[in-house]
Amino acid sequence: MAERTKFLSYCVYSGVISALIYPIEAHWIWGGGWLAQLGFHDLSGSCAIHMVGGICALIGAKMVGPRIGKFTKTKDGEIKTNAIPGHNLTLGALGVFILWFGWYGFNPAAASEVGQLDSIFLTTTVAPAVATVVCMIFTWLKYGKPDVSMCLNASLAGLVGITAGCDVLDCFGAIMVGVVSGLLVCFGVWLLDYKLHIDDPVGAVAVHCMNGIWGTLAVGLFATSSAPGYNIQLEAGGIKNEGLLYGGGFEQLGLQALGTVSVAAWAAVAITITFLIIKATLGLRVSEQEEIIGLDATEHGLVSSYADFAPSMGEISMHGYTKDDAKSVTKVPAHPPVSVEKAVEVESYTADIDTNKFTKIVVVFKQTKLAEFIHAMDQISITGITVTNVMGCGMQSGAKNYYRGTAVETNLLPKVKAEIVVCKVPARAVIDAAKSALYTGNYGDGKIFVYDIENVIKIRTGEEGYDALQDSED
Repeated sequence: MAERTKFLSYCVYSGVISALIYPIEAHWIWGGGWLAQLGFHDLSGSCAIHMVGGICALIGAKMVGPRIGKFTKTKDGEIKTNAIPGHNLTLGALGVFILWFGWYGFNPAAASEVGQLDSIFLTTTVAPAVATVVCMIFTWLKYGKPDVSMCLNASLAGLVGITAGCDVLDCFGAIMVGVVSGLLVCFGVWLLDYKLHIDDPVGAVAVHCMNGIWGTLAVGLFATSSAPGYNIQLEAGGIKNEGLLYGGGFEQLGLQALGTVSVAAWAAVAITITFLIIKATLGLRVSEQEEIIGLDATEHGLVSSYADFAPSMGEISMHGYTKDDAKSVTKVPAHPPVSVEKAVEVESYTADIDTNKFTKIVVVFKQTKLAEFIHAMDQISITGITVTNVMGCGMQSGAKNYYRGTAVETNLLPKVKAEIVVCKVPARAVIDAAKSALYTGNYGDGKIFVYDIENVIKIRTGEEGYDALQDSED
């Protein structure tokens, strides 16, 4: 529900979830309630915490509606899904690893005896690690590149999946939980984007709801007496039987399914009523203008949440893609090298080269070529250069990239723009030197633009024309 929900409404429904929804179903499972008495097992909350939170996220995201621009209609009436990449994947990765580290606290903290800890640490490590690798391989094969954002979600998915049975599953069970979690999170993101058309910016439903359900059911499949925590839980009444795949029959799996359906029903009904009341009174969604301006400014009075330092833009999505594009995933084409005249193209050249003519040359090129460009200019005695970082895209049809399974057709990429005004040095010499320094033979080498300049004035001395461009103090 991020990026379009009122902060006051967020506070209200968070309070309801924390004070009403969680405590009631948690008592059923952990407080000696009817599920605990039946033998339902959820050590640390795959069902009690994650599935419930994921269901609330699913219903809330549906009711608040998608972000502006997430889904658009094509001329033929089909719904097009647009990629909206996050602004800082590094911070996202940091958050994931902080959560992963925290999991080593609350999974073992639920253990009944110290003898369970080694097994819990093992399964809590194996499941997310396997899920991450499986997701990496899957996205690599499907989209041509390993999707970092989706892999981070897979890490959390594996952690959510192992949370219910981390004490009663062995290493093999943890591996199987991780394999399914790594694939299930990809399916969940695709399902919400392309079938349900529900905007879930961080994949909360795929990670927490779907993998919370899977992790709870996995206890009924993989619980084994060889796990150090199994007998402890059996004696404490925390589990009824071994899993189906270990000869325990369907009894434990049935109990896990019963608990999952019961808790899901309670959470769905309670949160739906909560959201309907909020929507009718406070309102769930901010206005379109507030959403476009940004909630930092409109909800919290912050002109910029980055202390007036703009974040690194990286690649900014400009367009989405149609459903037909999703069906045709092809390998990235290898672009053949082109000639230097095409790779570093001169857009237009009309200036006469003589000692009384002022010419402005603007070169847009890759950031990695800046040092070579400056060195080339120094070799032809160009000492005055204005350099700025810019964002841009070319007209060439480059390779298609994907963000969380959604194609990003056009990107704004970081470039460098160098501006030079010459008179004494021939413009053609600057052009040739720039082409020589920047040429690689690949798309994106850059372009050169040439303009006529009427006059140049040096502010400090008042000199004009040819003298204003010279460094000499004479």
